[in-house]
Amino acid sequence: MAVVYMDDVIIPSRDEEEGIERLKMVLSVAEENGLRVRWKKCQFLQRKVNFLGYIIEKGTIRPSKDKTIAIENFPLPHDKKSLQRFLGLTSYFRRFVEGYATIAKPLSDLLRKENKFELKEEALSAFQQLKLVLMKDPVLKLFNVNAITEVHTDASKFGYGAVLMQKDSEDQALHPVQYMSRKTSPAEEKYHSYELEVLAIIEALKKWRVYLMGIKFKIVTDCNAFTMTMKKSEVPLRISRWAMMLQDFDYEIEHRSGSKMRHVDALSRVSCLLIEESLRHRLKEAQLNDGHIKALRKILEVNQYEDYYVHHDILFKDPKKELLVVPTQMENEIIMIAHTKGHFGAKKTQDYVEKYFFIPGLAAKIPRVIGSCVECLVVNAKLGKKEGLLAPIDKGDEPLGTYHVDHVGPMTATKKQYNYILVVVDAFSKFVWLYPTKDTGTDAVLDRLQKQSAVFGNPRRIITDRGAAFTSRAFEQYCEEEGIQHLLITTGVPRGNGQVERMHKVLVPMLAKLSRENPDRWYKYVDRIQQYINSTSSRSTQHAPFKILTGLEMRLPDFGTLKKMLEEEANEEIQSIRDDIRGEQADIYELNDLVAIKRTQYGVGLKLKDKYLGPYRVVRKLRHDRYEVEKVGEGEGPRHTSTVSEYMKRWSSVFEPNTGSGGPNVGSEH
Repeated sequence: MAVVYMDDVIIPSRDEEEGIERLKMVLSVAEENGLRVRWKKCQFLQRKVNFLGYIIEKGTIRPSKDKTIAIENFPLPHDKKSLQRFLGLTSYFRRFVEGYATIAKPLSDLLRKENKFELKEEALSAFQQLKLVLMKDPVLKLFNVNAITEVHTDASKFGYGAVLMQKDSEDQALHPVQYMSRKTSPAEEKYHSYELEVLAIIEALKKWRVYLMGIKFKIVTDCNAFTMTMKKSEVPLRISRWAMMLQDFDYEIEHRSGSKMRHVDALSRVSCLLIEESLRHRLKEAQLNDGHIKALRKILEVNQYEDYYVHHDILFKDPKKELLVVPTQMENEIIMIAHTKGHFGAKKTQDYVEKYFFIPGLAAKIPRVIGSCVECLVVNAKLGKKEGLLAPIDKGDEPLGTYHVDHVGPMTATKKQYNYILVVVDAFSKFVWLYPTKDTGTDAVLDRLQKQSAVFGNPRRIITDRGAAFTSRAFEQYCEEEGIQHLLITTGVPRGNGQVERMHKVLVPMLAKLSRENPDRWYKYVDRIQQYINSTSSRSTQHAPFKILTGLEMRLPDFGTLKKMLEEEANEEIQSIRDDIRGEQADIYELNDLVAIKRTQYGVGLKLKDKYLGPYRVVRKLRHDRYEVEKVGEGEGPRHTSTVSEYMKRWSSVFEPNTGSGGPNVGSEH
């Protein structure tokens, strides 16, 4: 209906009639809320607008004239500060410049602390080239949801790039909508070439998700192995995760030779130093002009105040998190930068901002800022109502109203040929039903649900993923006949069915520990675990699921062992979260220390295996918290290997010391 940024309001429309109708509605809302509009500043039914430094007209977008004049008249930088200002100005329009990071690299390198500021021929050429490109009035097409869309990608060990392109209905030619280029991280540099190609595709789809969700488009790449990789039954875990994300999109792959992909090849071939220094510099200058921040700095000159501190002449908060205090005039810009990393919603945008910055009252400010995102508002309006779940699912106001259903497995094969567990969770009470099954087929699911309905009746809704058992005609027919609403979560987004996902985290470790001596008899412990879970208070409800469902306390035997296991799992999870927050130092191991190393391979039959292998003895300390270890005894695992401290535990913290007679005490530390 309207795009609002500060005191600027744009009312987009398809034609005059719609424009007048929308204008009436917006003015009515303004009047109801006591807002005044200055007539002299208003323009109505315009075919071209100047908005936030951009000229938008006839389905195109380009930098405004005053911005290009500012770039044209920018003097030759004489120090790092003036260079930061220039790069900050040009970086704002990097979406218009193919290979911006490549062109800007000689200038970006001068911002490094170890480099002396000296404008040599290469840097001067880059300065002039950036000016020329932006002075030529570069034009990008506005995204059209009905146009033929292609994403062209390329990658190398130095970086990866992509171009979002659409076919014009008039000249039938492909025109760029946006450019993207990024530098690979040290870890990504070690990826196989086809992994880098997939990474380039994934990052492009993340960036342009707001455009590509809900439409059919083509991915064009020069990696011939990509299509074959996606069809393999066994691929690396990293590729598997990416493949799951790709399932959210409706796309086809086209391979083109590298000679035909030069428009994206340049985006990936040069290290792409992101221009973060220019942003930091502008934040620093804005802090010096912010009244509240100036007052805080004066206090800090004579005394400590809360957890504020000054570092390199910039005000920060919280020495552990090192949050840069954002001046008021730049709050909206910082929030918008975080949002446009992937056009995330309010929660993810807030999480990103809170990693690096401090903005008072952030949660209340985010919706207003991201609500002014032109791309999100315009594209969402064109796409209309999306299929699926757009908000957290209401659990209802009564027990047994909504079931979350999913499978766990494959598990270790058993004599009874059980390979999976069907998990059913009541959303309201958190009551859980666990059914060992031989497969994940529709027949097995319906058999358990029908037996369950004989005792508990039918729910109003069932929420599942898009597994074959739940998308079959037989399952849909069952739901229709029983009057059950069936809701499907988005492919590759397991948190959409979070009730069962949380249950998996509890169920699998407990089964693994209980069946450690007899892993092929895990099914014998399922009933006991179900009973214990249903009799234990839930963290969210503060009551046991059985009591919520029946109003009674469950009569049961002593569950000392199970209780201890559940507490251990909870403590491990809590400790993991704390470690992430604190960024603690890695454990230091000495030569001859006995350790266990984390199992890094999972698959069919390994789900209930021990998480750690050992014992191993540390035989050599390597750089970067890495260790070379060798196996002690004939247990499972490689004879020699190297690993990182993150994947190691002291042997005595994994297993209790062996106090029995005979045999050495391998659990004790040496």
